[in-house]
Amino acid sequence: MRKYQKIYEARKLLELPERATMDEIKAGYRNLIKKWHPDKCNAANEECAEMSGKIINAYRIILDYCESYQYSFSEEEVKNYLSDEEWWFERFGEDPLWGKIRTEE
Repeated sequence: MRKYQKIYEARKLLELPERATMDEIKAGYRNLIKKWHPDKCNAANEECAEMSGKIINAYRIILDYCESYQYSFSEEEVKNYLSDEEWWFERFGEDPLWGKIRTEE
C-alpha cells in the first residue's frame, strides 16, 4: 500500500480532519481508544480488541508521519499561522488610527 493511502486511512479511522494540530490528533486518539478499549467497550470483547488494535496502529502511522515531517520556518509560512491580533499588528502596528491604542499610566 502506498504511503499516502496508509496515512489517509489512518486519518479517517481516527476521524481527523484533513488539517489537524498535534493536540487534535492526540484528543481524537484518546476519545476513540476510550470508546473502544476492551475494558470499557459495550460491543463483543473480540470486536473491541480488534478495533483498539486498529486505532493504536493508525495513531502510530500518523505519529510516524508527523515526526518525519519537515516544518518550514520561513517568514511566509509563519505568517500563515498568525492569530487575528498578530495579523492586525503586522499590518498596522503602532499606527494611531488603526493600531492598538495604548494609554500612558
